[in-house]
Amino acid sequence: MIEKKLKTTLVYLAPVLASLTFGLLCATLIAATQTMLYPVAPFSEDALGVLGSFGNAIYFVILVFVGATLLYFLMKKKNYKLITIVTTFALTTAVFMLSFVYLFIIFSTIDVPYATGTTLIAISILITALADYAIFRTSKLANIFILGIGGALGTFLGSSIPTISTILILSFLAIYDTFAVYRGPVGKIVRGGLDQFRGLSYSFRDMQMGLGDLTFYSMLSGHMLLNFGPISSLASIIGILAGCILSFIMLEKKGMFPGLPFPILFGLTAGLLVSLF
Repeated sequence: MIEKKLKTTLVYLAPVLASLTFGLLCATLIAATQTMLYPVAPFSEDALGVLGSFGNAIYFVILVFVGATLLYFLMKKKNYKLITIVTTFALTTAVFMLSFVYLFIIFSTIDVPYATGTTLIAISILITALADYAIFRTSKLANIFILGIGGALGTFLGSSIPTISTILILSFLAIYDTFAVYRGPVGKIVRGGLDQFRGLSYSFRDMQMGLGDLTFYSMLSGHMLLNFGPISSLASIIGILAGCILSFIMLEKKGMFPGLPFPILFGLTAGLLVSLF
C-alpha cells in the first residue's frame, strides 16, 4: 500500500471490512452446505506432518515471489502490453473458477430449475466478462469487484488448506511482505506506479492496497470461521482491523508500508487465543 497524503481515519477500514464481510458470506455458504473443496496445498499434512506444512508455506511464498518478480521484470522492460495480458489472464481465470465453485455450491443446495453444468459455465462466463469489463474498461465499479475477488479467493484458500499450513503460510507471507516492500520486487513495482497493474490493487480516497492483502485477510477470517467457529473468526477480524489501523499510521509516516505483518499478526493471535477458550 502507498500514499503520500494519507491521514489515518477509521473510514479507511471500510473497504477492508467490506471484503472481509463478503468473504464471510462465502465461508458461511460453504459451512452451511458442508462442501468439501479440493485441497490446493501441494503437500499433505497427513502424510508429511509439519514438514508438509512448512513445504506448503514455502510453496506459497515462492509463488508470490515469482509472480511479483515477473511483473517487475516486465515493468522494467516497459512491456506494459504483456503486463496487461498476464494480469487479465490471471484475474479472468480466478474469477471464472471462483464463480463456478460458489455457483456450484448454491445450485447444489437450492433446487434451481434447468441448473446443469452448461448453465453453471454460462453464468460463470457472464460474471467473468462483467468483472473483466468493470476492472479493465471502467473505474467506478472496479474496486467493488476487486474487493469481492479478495474476499471470495481468500475464503476459498482458507477452506481448502489445513490449519497448520494456513498459519505458516500467513506467517511466512507476512515476513516476506516486509522484505518485498522494502527490498524486493513489490516495493519497486509500487515506486514505479500501480496504474499499469489494474486489478491487482484497489484505490480508496488517498490509499492503495494490494489484492493480495485482501485475499490473505479473508483467508485468515474464513479459515477461523470454518474451523474454529464465529467467535474466533470475529476475534481475528478485530485483530485484522486493529493491525490495519496501525499499518495506516505507519503508512502515513513512511508513504509506503507492507499490508500483511500487523493485520496477520494481530488477527492470528486474537483468533487462536479465543479458540483456546
